[in-house]
Amino acid sequence: MKIAMFDTHRYDREAFEEANVRFGHELSFLEPRLTKETATLASGHPAVCSFVNDKLDLDALQALRAGGTRLVALRSAGYNHVDLAAAARLGLPVVRVPEYSPYAVAEHAVALVLALNRKIHRAHARVREWNFSLDGLVGFDLHGKTVGVVGTGRIGRVAARIFQGFGCRLLGYDFRPDQGLAAELGLTYVELPELFRQADIVSLHVPLTPATHHVIDAAALASMKPGVLVVNTSRGALIDSRALIKALKSGHVAGAGLDVYEEEEGIFFQDLSGKVLQDDVLARLLSFPNVLITAHQAFLTKEALANIAQVTLANISAFEKGQPLENEVRAEEVLRPR
Repeated sequence: MKIAMFDTHRYDREAFEEANVRFGHELSFLEPRLTKETATLASGHPAVCSFVNDKLDLDALQALRAGGTRLVALRSAGYNHVDLAAAARLGLPVVRVPEYSPYAVAEHAVALVLALNRKIHRAHARVREWNFSLDGLVGFDLHGKTVGVVGTGRIGRVAARIFQGFGCRLLGYDFRPDQGLAAELGLTYVELPELFRQADIVSLHVPLTPATHHVIDAAALASMKPGVLVVNTSRGALIDSRALIKALKSGHVAGAGLDVYEEEEGIFFQDLSGKVLQDDVLARLLSFPNVLITAHQAFLTKEALANIAQVTLANISAFEKGQPLENEVRAEEVLRPR
């Protein structure tokens, strides 16, 4: 089947070409993001492959349908960039990769915590300038600290296990508590306000839905312990960025590790080093020495890329053969946090 692969980079091409040896699809790698303006590039391709910062609204989906597209394959777990209701009305099935490597994302979340706490990024910058002073680099032992894991699905479970390995006390929140996990790790499920009140570190592992949009807002931040670390490797709009800036300026939040940002579309995955950053909120976040931002790279391991390619191409092959689509996303479904 001919597949238009949007928003692709060298690492995507390498992973998909290797995986495609098994499937034999015809892959067209395209650099532009998939939007209503670029959807016509998929004309003549029965399937399109989309990533998280594409924008599949009604206009884009209609253009795809008019060009002969019959399947939208997401190479991601998240699907908030797709108008699922419009896709259903147009008869366009949407499939995703529900799990690629929970270890990749969970390990990145913990890496952000370690780097923030021990000021690794600041220390690295210092020594490259022959500054070997230790002033201002004091961290704390993770052992014995309370970590609040918001969302104990596939990724949250792995993150909880890693934090337990450091000797942390674990609090969890999930709309479907996993009592087996609680028993295994000694994790205590609490409601969100209680988790925010007690946690020294808050790590987010839930999808973006209307219920989780700005789950960390000004009120949530104010209810947290002074000196809390906040980490987000899920979706940017889980955090109200402007409220976070105020909490960082006041010193109430000691640090933030962000692999995602609520207005990252059109910024992340691009080389803007020769341009002036137009997003004032992101520029302000980048100015804080106690904020560590990575450009949505938590998924970026060899294992995860291989899994993403394999599952995406398998989804497309199942559609081509008329088989059930076990990874289809439907507008009416409420999916478990990843």
